[in-house]
Order: sequence, then C-alpha cells, then structure tokens
Amino acid sequence: MEGMSESQNASTAPEAATAPEWEQRFRAPRVSLPDWAEDAPDRSLFVSNATGTYELYAWDRASGRQRQVTDRPNGTTDGVLTPDGEAVWWFSDTDGDEFGVWMRQPFDGGEDVPAVPGLAPSYPAGLAIGRDGSAVVGRSTDEDGTTVHLVRKPGSEPVEIYRHRESAGVGDLSHDGTLIALEHTEHGDAMHSALRVVRPDGSTVAELDDTEGGTKELGLAVLGFAPVAGDSRLLVGHQRRGRWEPMIWDPVTGTETALPVDLPGDVGAEWYPDGSALLIEHSFEARSELWRYEPGAPGPVRVETPAGTVSGATARPDGTVEYLWSSAAQPPVVRSTSGAVVLDPPGAKAPPSVAVEDAWVEGPGGRIHALVQKPATGDGPFPTVFEIHGGPTWHDSDAFASGPAAWVDHGFAVVRVNYRGSTGYGRAWTDALKHRVGLIELEDIAAVREWSVASGLADPERLVLAGGSWGGYLTLLGLGTQPDSWALGLAAVPVADYVTAYHDEMEALKAMDRTLLGGTPEEVPERFEASSPLTYVDAVRAPLYISAGVNDPRCPIRQVENYVDRLAARGAVHEVYRYDAGHGSLVVEERIKQVRLELEFALKHLGAGSVRGA
Repeated sequence: MEGMSESQNASTAPEAATAPEWEQRFRAPRVSLPDWAEDAPDRSLFVSNATGTYELYAWDRASGRQRQVTDRPNGTTDGVLTPDGEAVWWFSDTDGDEFGVWMRQPFDGGEDVPAVPGLAPSYPAGLAIGRDGSAVVGRSTDEDGTTVHLVRKPGSEPVEIYRHRESAGVGDLSHDGTLIALEHTEHGDAMHSALRVVRPDGSTVAELDDTEGGTKELGLAVLGFAPVAGDSRLLVGHQRRGRWEPMIWDPVTGTETALPVDLPGDVGAEWYPDGSALLIEHSFEARSELWRYEPGAPGPVRVETPAGTVSGATARPDGTVEYLWSSAAQPPVVRSTSGAVVLDPPGAKAPPSVAVEDAWVEGPGGRIHALVQKPATGDGPFPTVFEIHGGPTWHDSDAFASGPAAWVDHGFAVVRVNYRGSTGYGRAWTDALKHRVGLIELEDIAAVREWSVASGLADPERLVLAGGSWGGYLTLLGLGTQPDSWALGLAAVPVADYVTAYHDEMEALKAMDRTLLGGTPEEVPERFEASSPLTYVDAVRAPLYISAGVNDPRCPIRQVENYVDRLAARGAVHEVYRYDAGHGSLVVEERIKQVRLELEFALKHLGAGSVRGA
C-alpha cells in the first residue's frame, strides 16, 4: 500500500516468516469491507492492520492509490466518507476511551481539523452527513444523556434538535436532507428502540413505536432512507414476527409495506444504489448469506456466496455486490459477485485453521447451538476451552477467528456457545436473559459443558472458561457459581463488580443494565447482587487470569480492581494484566502478547505443554 514502508508493514516484520502459525494469523494484513462515497463511488474508506495497528485508509479506485488517513498509537476504526468523497470524518478519542470528537481530513490528505468545533467531547451516538455539507451528530454524556445536533455547513455553529436522558442515536439522513431518522428508547427499554423522523428544525414528522409505551418488547431499527432524490421511504428493521426482518415505511404518508422475505433467523437489508432493489443479509444458525429483493416481486433471489459468514456487504452502482467473507477454516477476503477479489492487502496470508462442527444440545430453555473446533490430529478427550462471546446480544459464527485457532494449534478443543441472549435464533432467544442476568447464560453453558464431557470431546479435568467483555463477565460469574466445573478461567475486560461497573460505565450501558436487570442498583439491589461476580468471588477455586484496559469505558478498571483485591486478600491463585487501551486493543503485537500470556497461564496450570513461539 502506498505510504507504507516495508518496516511499517506488519506482514514484513522479520519475525513474520518464522513465527508460529497462531501468531501469523494475527499479523497477516487484514482489511475491512470498503465503504464508498454515495456520489463518488470510486472513493472508498477501509480499515487495515497493515502497519501493525488498525487504522483508516482512503482508496481512490480510479487511480489505485491507497493512503493511510489516521496514525495513532492505539489505532482508529471509526470513520465516514462525505457523500461527495471529498473528506473523511474520523472519531478521535484518547487511548481507546471512546470519549472524544469527530475530526475531518481531506480525502487526498491534509490537516485534521475538528469537524464540529462547537461540540464538546462525548461518546458518539450516530452520525449522518448530507450532500449539502450539513451533518447530524449524535452524542452522549453522563451529564446530558443523548443530544442530537444539526450542523448546517462545515464550521458552522451546531444547533441542538433533540435531547433525552435515555439512550438514542442518529439513524440516517434522507437523500435531500429534509428528513432525519432517530432511534430512541424514551420508553425506558434500551433493548428495543422506537423510531422518530424529524425535520432539520427538530419538529416531528412521524413516530413508529412497537413497544406501545414499553408494554411490548418489540424493537425497531433504522436501515436507511431510499437513496433517491425526493423519496421519503425508510427501510426499517422490525421484530413483529419473532425475529429481525425488514419492511419499508414512508414517514410522510404513514404507509408501511411488508416484504415477502420469508427466511428463518434474522434478516437485515440495505438499498441498492438506485433504490430499485434491496440487498438482503440473512443470518441463521451461525452462518449467513445474501439475497436480492425487488419491491413488488414475489420473493428474493439468492446472491451466491460460499458457505460461511458474510460479515458485511454492499451493492455497487454497477449492480455487483461486494462482501467480506470468511469461515472458521479460511481467513477473510473481500470478494465481488463478479468473481474478483476486491481488495487484497500485500504481505503473507493468514494460515488456515480447522473447520467448525455444529453441536445441538438440549438445555433448560430449548436447544442450544454450539460451535466446536478440535485439533486435526489426536483423539479426545481434549483439554477444552469454552470461549464465550461478548455482547450479550451477539453470536459466534462460522467465521475466521485467530484466538480460537491459537488454542487449537496448542492441542485444545474450542467450544463456543450461542447461549440465550445470542442473536440469530429469534427474538425470544435473545430476550430470554432479563432479570436473571448471567445466570441464564451459564445454565446453557453448563448444559453444553456436560455434553462435551459425555460425548468424549472434553477432558473434565482440563476445562477452561474464557471470554472477553460479556464473555469475561460470564467467566468470572461461572467460576464463582460453578466452582467445581472449571479447572481454569481467563477473563478479558470483564464486568467483575456489577454495582461499581454500573456507576462508572458510559451512560448508554447504564440504560442497557437498567433494562436487563429491571432498574438501578438502588432499585433492585438483590438482582445486581445475584448477577455480580463479586458476590461469589470467595468461592472461586480455579486459577484465574484477568486482563483489563485501564481506559475502558464499558467495563471500567475500578470495578476490576475491586474484584482483584478480594482475590488477593485470600491468596487465590490469579494473575492480572493491565494495558494502556480501552475495551480491547487495536495494536496487533499487543493482541499477540495478550493471547501468549493466556496460553502460558493455561499451560502452566493445566500441564498441557508449552507455548509455540514463546
């Protein structure tokens, strides 16, 4: 890539060629699905780790020139192109704390300047940029809740058009800039948003609320205005039939148009650039696929992609579709339905890993889907890592992941559980974890753990509970509530002390916790106590490794330290690694270091070998 020296390219570092495969997977250059400017489709923006840190890159497709836009010690991933492709907006925080301001830089390079000089730093809450130079900026702070501001042109004074204590965000801006779509949770249910469309002066055009004032648990999501001048249709995601699926809503006329897209699992969509069709993204049972639907047609038509996971897709003006694809065995690649590889970064490719196998286990709340990877050689039972995903409203999929692949390389089986709360299995499965937060997910994990031992896959004496973020929280909670079940724990950026975490975390997460637990720690103290790992810390017997970012706004460091102090007070076997970043690191070598430390800790306490490449 232009602008990078050989020494900057992570894939050309001296250790790259001789490093073990698990490290090579992390260092291999990656790119995100390129976003492109609506009115200048040859101008694109993507994220890459080519220098060893994830940063933003501008790509002029006409000339082939690629240019690094941002260069910060702890990386940058949040950026947006203006519709004319003349500028890049990127979010500038401090060392991963997610609190900052939007900056603007010319597409061809130049000085970074504050994009909205009149706005103080905040957590971001959505951004939409208009064709006339205007912008709608969402922001969140502990003091103000959510506010939304209109900027008429670059450098002009922002005007506040929305304010509420509950979480909200900017959804989209119509093609002609006359309509603004907002998602909000004024009804108090942070898991299920309602929609409001307003004019630039803040006056309301229409409301759409499937919660009926909070009495129903049905969510809505903004998927995008029609990309056509004078067209007020808004593509909306809804849950009226028990899963996410799209419909078309015209907030001006009030018309709602259901779509005959009868697919299982969750269904999302975006417009083709001329507004003539929808690109359907379908996620079901840990895999995903693409479809094309033309309004008025009897149903969608399949867009052929390989089996695995499509992590993102976009329709181009010529009608082709570009998508980011991977599987558990094969590393990610940006492909086109034309058959071409769209963006191929230089350097060594990531070594493949082993394919994932499906396991279906009967649990207390219904059938649980788990994804299993095991070493290509040898027979079980294996030492087994239960790698628990974050979210909680997320899911593990048949996608390439360097972390699980590293464990497989070291002789471990890896089991990933899409517990209740996970997406892709219907609304009831996602919403099931309320009030008994953490404990419900652990019931599902326990059922899969029992299956893994009974099936001969897992060695019951060498079971590792591990995860990051919500997965780290479940790790700590699991070690305390199921102390006889686990030989070792690995918790990254976890919730450890739920009450302190609530008081220290960003405002949007406070709203989510109130929804999940039914109130604040003062209102429902018994629920916070039952769901807090700190409540059970004295029952933890397994050796425990914790890593935490000192600038983390989601799982703040103080509540982690409270938990660690309790471990230390009774001499529990544990190690703690603190690093100077937020909720995870965007620096490749830091990620490798963290995985190496986890491997070393596990192998030391399980007697399962040594770390390859250490």
